[in-house]
Amino acid sequence: MFFIIGLTSGRKDLKFNQVVICSRCGKYGRYMVYMTYTALSLFFIPCFKWNKQYFVQTSCCGTVYRLNPEVGRRVARGEELEIRQEDLEPVSGGWPGGQMKRCPNCGYTTDEDFTFCPKCGGRF
Repeated sequence: MFFIIGLTSGRKDLKFNQVVICSRCGKYGRYMVYMTYTALSLFFIPCFKWNKQYFVQTSCCGTVYRLNPEVGRRVARGEELEIRQEDLEPVSGGWPGGQMKRCPNCGYTTDEDFTFCPKCGGRF
């Protein structure tokens, strides 16, 4: 008899919506909450999950924060709550200093310091 067992890493996006002014770039954005985990699979069916960690990513500049585990569990259960700055620990920064440039003509975004858009040639 054969058993197919495996270890996999996964990510699950959680249903959460909170509009904020980003502390990194100063723009309006949303908190997008997700959970990462390791799972033991038996015949390609996840049976046991452990090493659950909760993260928040901002929609404006892409900064990623580690979320307090208790708050993360509450979000995963579907509770209505507000994520505070004290619940977040920076993991990786988004765009450097929020210095992304967006072309007003075509919408092209870049973090390089161009005077003219490399896509359409319009002035930034």
